[in-house]
Amino acid sequence: MKAFEYHNPTSLKEAVSLLKTHGEDAAILNGGTDLIVRMRDGHSAPKVVVDIKGIEELYKLDMTSRTCFIGACVLLNDLGMDEVVLKKYPYLAQAALSVGSKQVRNRATCIGNIVNASPLADTATPLLSLDAEVHIYGSEGTRTVPLKDFFVFVRKTILQQDEIVTGISFDNVDTKGIFYKMSRRKEVDLSTVCSTVLMKNDEYRISFGAVAPTPIRLFETEKYLQGTTLTEETIAKACEIANGEVAPISDLRASEEYRREMVQVMLGNSLKEWL
Repeated sequence: MKAFEYHNPTSLKEAVSLLKTHGEDAAILNGGTDLIVRMRDGHSAPKVVVDIKGIEELYKLDMTSRTCFIGACVLLNDLGMDEVVLKKYPYLAQAALSVGSKQVRNRATCIGNIVNASPLADTATPLLSLDAEVHIYGSEGTRTVPLKDFFVFVRKTILQQDEIVTGISFDNVDTKGIFYKMSRRKEVDLSTVCSTVLMKNDEYRISFGAVAPTPIRLFETEKYLQGTTLTEETIAKACEIANGEVAPISDLRASEEYRREMVQVMLGNSLKEWL
């Protein structure tokens, strides 16, 4: 690991000022479970590290207001074990607690899982299905962006160099959802395919990870299902449409063909919960 300059700001304004001053030489440190590993392995070599864990407002976790909010420094274990999340959004809790080991989740954050923009980010699928919005603070002010528009490509987002994600929010409404994670091992493994299927405002929301360059919503499949009576035949048709919306690759974890099969199996099993 190469030497770097370390800063521990206590305000968003100070943190953004550091990012703007140092530009592409700077990197944000939050949980560090991704950045530190990449620095250790030589895949990332920032000259300046801006640690945002000293910014108190980033620890907000509010799941009882009209709009739920998850702050940038909320740990995955704290999210997954929150009583309200477990009761009202169990599929989000399940996704949060499926990431890595307990030790990793005591460092890693939900927002870090999103900002890393991995195609297989486990918490991305429930948040996409919840129509979540990303809150961003930068030198030009604040902005809010739908999560579906936040991802650009593998490890690329719309985030500018002088911007920080402060949190993510979604409407606090009644939902029924199912999270699935297919991986090579039962625990402590990355997703081969992951998904969340839920009912929100009597409409289906379907999201998948590890089947495209970014986590994605299956809008055409959702459109087909709206107003459709679920039967074995309509579920089979929905799975066929879903197969046409994904674009998986073959890699060390699975082949393209296997991932396509899993999309149909996972979606089919989820929809059968409503039969």
